[in-house]
Amino acid sequence: MTTAEIVEVTSEAELRDMLGPPVPAAAQKVRRRLDEIDKQWLASSPFLLVATAAADGSCDVSPKGDPAGSTLVLDDTTVVVPERPGNRRVDGFLNVLSNPHVGLLYVIPGRGDTLRINGRARVVRDAPFFDDLVVKGHRPRLALVVDVEEVFYHCSKAFLRSALWKPETWTPDAAPSRARISKALERPEDSLEELEQYYGTSYADKLYE
Repeated sequence: MTTAEIVEVTSEAELRDMLGPPVPAAAQKVRRRLDEIDKQWLASSPFLLVATAAADGSCDVSPKGDPAGSTLVLDDTTVVVPERPGNRRVDGFLNVLSNPHVGLLYVIPGRGDTLRINGRARVVRDAPFFDDLVVKGHRPRLALVVDVEEVFYHCSKAFLRSALWKPETWTPDAAPSRARISKALERPEDSLEELEQYYGTSYADKLYE
């Protein structure tokens, strides 16, 4: 394929001409405060995606998982996302330090719809509410405090198209194992046996270490 074969969309007018305006319900669904239904959703969600961008425009989307309800609701316009032990790249935190705008997408397993929260975040190293964020004895060292600016729900079409929650469509062995990926792309100096042991059944024991 050559560059000449790629036809770009370069303006909002062109985009609207192709797709048309959003239906009124979709255009008007954005709210500025959390409803009690939103709080129920947050209390039931064990997984979210945190999207950030640095001041230079470089982006990051980071998955976050914890027992359901680990996002703390401080009030109708403030939520807290605790940090847990990871690879210490802290890409999202670094982005927030230069650009506070974040997007959060909350998932409930088995549900096709998702909850979106957009807002402005701060990286916080301690606060009294950190005591409410303890999981398996782990008190987070950092958290994102997000001031809610937009909240709304996405419909189920993406999950329905992908059949994400249908086990009969799952093919976990279609790609190399995590150990093989690490050996090929990240830690070539380690043996495959060492990496398989590291990412093996005991890996879950290290989640909060």
